[in-house]
Amino acid sequence: MSTVDDRPTTGPEAAEAPRRRRTLAPLALLRNSWRQLTSMRTALILLFLLAVAAIPGSLLPQRNVSIENVDAFQREHPDWFPIVDRLGGFDVYASPWFSAIYVLLFTSLIGCIVPRLRDHVRALRAVPPAAPRRLDRLPRHAVLTDSDVDPAAIAAMLRKRRWRVAVRGDTVSAEKGYLKESGNLLFHISLIGVLLGVGLGSWYGWHGNRLLVAGPDNAFCNTLQQFSESKLGHRVDGADLPPFCLVLTDFEAGFLPTGQPESFRARALVEQQGRTPYPASFSVNDPLRLAGGTSVYLLGHGYAPIVRYTDRYGKSQTSDEAFLSIDGNLTSEGVAVFPDVNIDPKTGERDPNLQVAFEGLYLPTTPETGPFVRSIYPAERSPGLMLIPYRGNLGMDAGIPRSIYSLDRGQVDSGRLKQVGEGKLLRPGEKWTLDDGTTVEFVGTLQYATISVRYDPGEMIVLVSSAVLLVGLMPALFIRRRRVWFRVVPAPADTSTTDRSSLVEVGGLPRTDYSGFAEEFDRLVAAARSGRTATEEETD
Repeated sequence: MSTVDDRPTTGPEAAEAPRRRRTLAPLALLRNSWRQLTSMRTALILLFLLAVAAIPGSLLPQRNVSIENVDAFQREHPDWFPIVDRLGGFDVYASPWFSAIYVLLFTSLIGCIVPRLRDHVRALRAVPPAAPRRLDRLPRHAVLTDSDVDPAAIAAMLRKRRWRVAVRGDTVSAEKGYLKESGNLLFHISLIGVLLGVGLGSWYGWHGNRLLVAGPDNAFCNTLQQFSESKLGHRVDGADLPPFCLVLTDFEAGFLPTGQPESFRARALVEQQGRTPYPASFSVNDPLRLAGGTSVYLLGHGYAPIVRYTDRYGKSQTSDEAFLSIDGNLTSEGVAVFPDVNIDPKTGERDPNLQVAFEGLYLPTTPETGPFVRSIYPAERSPGLMLIPYRGNLGMDAGIPRSIYSLDRGQVDSGRLKQVGEGKLLRPGEKWTLDDGTTVEFVGTLQYATISVRYDPGEMIVLVSSAVLLVGLMPALFIRRRRVWFRVVPAPADTSTTDRSSLVEVGGLPRTDYSGFAEEFDRLVAAARSGRTATEEETD
């Protein structure tokens, strides 16, 4: 796009007229857009949008917090789940739209703060302004006719009250409340620090969730393959994860008589590179801190029933898969699958149509009378396991990923996997003989813990910035900026020599809304009238 020359083309003015060019339209659009983005009004709107955008993260289960609750939402709302998932409802704080809001807010805050910081530095270096000509036009005004003080005494009195003072001849200018703007800028700079810490964690942080059953046979090592769900930052590769292994050795859960949880604590054996294995414990509000900044958080817990199945050839296999809790009393659902049973010892061949599975419902405290569908207390006071047997093809040989917490309903609906008996409640140690002579035994239970392994390099930045933000918020809210002027005027010449005193005119101006300014102004006037320099300190 070309520019337009507005100079006269004819006449003597053509040689002397200044050359004026119109601003290019794209540059004008870019400049106006930047001004709108970096205005305080836009920053407040974006801050409000950020708060609104965080609401779904509080109402909907998040994958990085509890994958079990996300799976439960999918089971309860199968129609809504794909839509919400596509919109990033289960990963709100990592979604593109949430990231776009805080990046725009980050940019807007920087654009607002830089010029304000420059102006504030100039104001701090400048002296209070000179008194206006007409002090009687200010919001607060007083005239002292019986004072015998000079500008130096007035300036000393103001300095003792921590006013910034400038003396210009017979006029004293004073200003107070600069900490308000300092706190305001500190608040906004800290807010940028919070956003920076969040962004740093998004780029270089990572996290993964794992359901870890107690026992040495269920050890967890920090690799992507062993996470149930994981998310890496944009600058993180799977090979960057620090090596360590964790074995859950014990879990203690305390409950109130009402069934409400009281305390949770997991005990584990930790093995890190270059160190001998050592015991450690962690709870909900007390994560396990490992070398390199990695932390292990406790998210939840439940039970893993131990089921032993003995096939028609007398071979036994054991399953200790976790059952997922479905209510506050830890009633739990799950499956125990045995795909490699009923192998003919003569031929070594396995019949895929003789695979066995059990749908189970575990009750930590079984009611005394049926129906046995809900536990009445979360602790294991009277454990019971309701099992429903299935025999046939489990569909696991197809190589298609499947849930370990439920059977493939497609196999059941097609008839390739059939129910071969009614459900039966088993107590620990009890056996049940099925229709083909095979047996299933409820051996007991193990406890499991749902853990989240996280590394966030921006965590400390966010923590410090949040603390500084609160520090800056206090003066920004409670300090008021104000100015006062004192003008000492000599007494008129016709006044008697014995009764000649100075005339002091006082004016006050609050820079912001300040209901207590009138009382403070009156105290300053009283101090000047008495001609003393007050020794008591006043808070800003």
